[in-house]
Amino acid sequence: MKPCKGIENPAFVNSSPDTPRRFSASPSSVEVSALPADTQGEDLQPPEPQEPPKLLEPPLPAATHPGSRERSGPESLPEFEEGPCGWGNFQPQCLQLCNTPQGFLVHYCLLALTQGVVVNGLINISISTIEKRYEMKSSLTGLISSSYDIAFCLLSLFISYIGERGHKPRWLAFASFMIGLGALVFSLPKFFSGKYQLGSPFEDTCLATRNTTSCTSSSSSLSTYLYVFIFGQLLMGTGGTPLYTLGTAFIDDSVPTHKSSLYIGIGYSMSILGPAIGYVLGGQLLTMYIDAGLGQSTDITEDDPRWLGAWWIGFLLAWLFAWSLIIPFSCFPKHLPGTAKIQEGKTCQTHQNNSSIQYTDENFGKSFKDFPVALKNLMRNTVFMCLVISTSSEALVTTGFATFLPKFIESQFGLSSSFAAILGGAVLIPGAALGQILGGVLVSKFKMACKKAMKFACFSSLIGLMLSFVFIYANCENEPFAGVSESYNGTGDLGNLTTSCNANCNCMRSYYYPVCGRDGVQYFSPCFAGCKNSVPEMQPKIYYNCSCIEMKTEIVSTAASFGFEAKAGKCETRCTNLPIFLAIFLVAIVFTFMAGTPITVSILRCVNQKQRSLALGIQFMMLRLLGSIPGPIIFGVTIDSTCVLWDINECGIKGACWIYDNIKMAYMLVAISVTCKIITIFFIGLAIFFYIPPPLDTDVPSQNPNAVVTTISVECDLNKAGNEG
Repeated sequence: MKPCKGIENPAFVNSSPDTPRRFSASPSSVEVSALPADTQGEDLQPPEPQEPPKLLEPPLPAATHPGSRERSGPESLPEFEEGPCGWGNFQPQCLQLCNTPQGFLVHYCLLALTQGVVVNGLINISISTIEKRYEMKSSLTGLISSSYDIAFCLLSLFISYIGERGHKPRWLAFASFMIGLGALVFSLPKFFSGKYQLGSPFEDTCLATRNTTSCTSSSSSLSTYLYVFIFGQLLMGTGGTPLYTLGTAFIDDSVPTHKSSLYIGIGYSMSILGPAIGYVLGGQLLTMYIDAGLGQSTDITEDDPRWLGAWWIGFLLAWLFAWSLIIPFSCFPKHLPGTAKIQEGKTCQTHQNNSSIQYTDENFGKSFKDFPVALKNLMRNTVFMCLVISTSSEALVTTGFATFLPKFIESQFGLSSSFAAILGGAVLIPGAALGQILGGVLVSKFKMACKKAMKFACFSSLIGLMLSFVFIYANCENEPFAGVSESYNGTGDLGNLTTSCNANCNCMRSYYYPVCGRDGVQYFSPCFAGCKNSVPEMQPKIYYNCSCIEMKTEIVSTAASFGFEAKAGKCETRCTNLPIFLAIFLVAIVFTFMAGTPITVSILRCVNQKQRSLALGIQFMMLRLLGSIPGPIIFGVTIDSTCVLWDINECGIKGACWIYDNIKMAYMLVAISVTCKIITIFFIGLAIFFYIPPPLDTDVPSQNPNAVVTTISVECDLNKAGNEG
């Protein structure tokens, strides 16, 4: 039988009202007749199914009507080409141990992990180093980050549509090749840009005379490597497309319905753990000098502003690991053994909408000319589109927080950028991975059908909405900052960093190196604090002879014991809300991502069986267009609106923001989070409301007065379809 195969629509079959027809609805055919209108009021008895042929006996030829598509059993399904692991006639017995859903899941997780390590880990942590090395603006490096999503959006529909009827494991071998090739291309600028040349050291203390850099708008030739980085990202975006569309559909094909959510949750959690590994690996590699792998060394340390780490090594490792997965994926068969039997036992849960266009042509979808019609059919599926919009709204807020949570922690709690990034990763990565796995486990354990899975996702999102208000509770007042929130010992104007105590120091606004004075006030740099001397051997670096720092009487004894007037770094915050914030936000992340797997499973269930890959392609395209691409932009613009001190370079051009209004930032982030959560819950609720499950057994609703059979999903198994609450 054809899995999840339903009654054909009589509107597409040229039959007489009195002519019986056979339709493939189960391992045995069910004979359905169109009856006259005067029989509509009578009790209609479902036809008795024939006995399925015994597997031990040779199948007997059956006389079927030309419109019939009977099969003797699941083994005869041509679309489920099951086979052993191997290449052609070379099928070693040892490879058959991997020819299972568990074996495929292991390799799928490794590829998802590799993709996460490179795209969301190594690139993000290396982007600032690439900016410095190749003299690029942040707007250009932002284009590098977006190139992956651009490639994904352009190709997701076509690859998912073409690959649906193709050899999905070989598509994943192609994905491994492209991700590895993209990582290799991304590292190439290191080998063609020559040795990194150190500049002269920068003196951060107060100087009567200082060598100033001239204002120039000329661009460096190194910035042309931008196109190489973009090309590498485009290649990785091409490889990521089949991974999350065709790979997910293949897993759903190969396991029973109640296990599908568990497998998908595990696979997606690996893509979330990937960035964590990427950050750890990239962070360790950045402690190595950029030319260390080429036999070069230097006397400077990581504390020197001229230091650049070996960002490129991680991409070479990812290239080798991704290409090592090409061979395993290429040996998998088109379908794992037992797929046809698993499909036979699945319950059809396709959303029944009268506006859907149904097809009985077995060849529909094999030609690319059917693509517009298939796309239109999915776009008219109300439940599917509501779920897509809900995931896009959720992606907007999750990608925004993934990008700017470290900045929020750094600003609110006065931490260093590196430590804030560690804390942000320690909350986001485990919380997201745990949420994905928990969502899959719960859906699998309780065997939730489509509507129940959507209700579970709505409940999880509702809890996430309530926990989003943690930002209001955990916000902290700004610490005293000289020239910004507090004057220089009663002199100077707020908003002006220069005053009488540092007027002769020739300080540069483009060099932000905060120090904490013994008076408990933070200063923009040692120069703006009026410090003339330093002890660089100390960690952290200490400064003394600072003309702008006045020791307050209440802390004289404490400060005097240290023997310095200022030390490098921000002042310790007096806010104690950090542990509570991290704990509550961790729970919020868990419940947010707990809804991810149920939504993915619901999308796979509510659409036509043959359109699942295309549905995932549409989902990920919309998720990026409406979520992950604009998300960081919206968050960035919102956070910039709370800035109170901007970087101004030698040319007078505004750069990055140094100091934010913490209270305003917290309220703005809550506003975005709550808005996106409400949109998510609203559209999941609409999907639940509009969802119409297939009819029970053969109790098919009658709409045509001259026929018992009406238009229902062509992908339903009539003997197994059932209503759900």
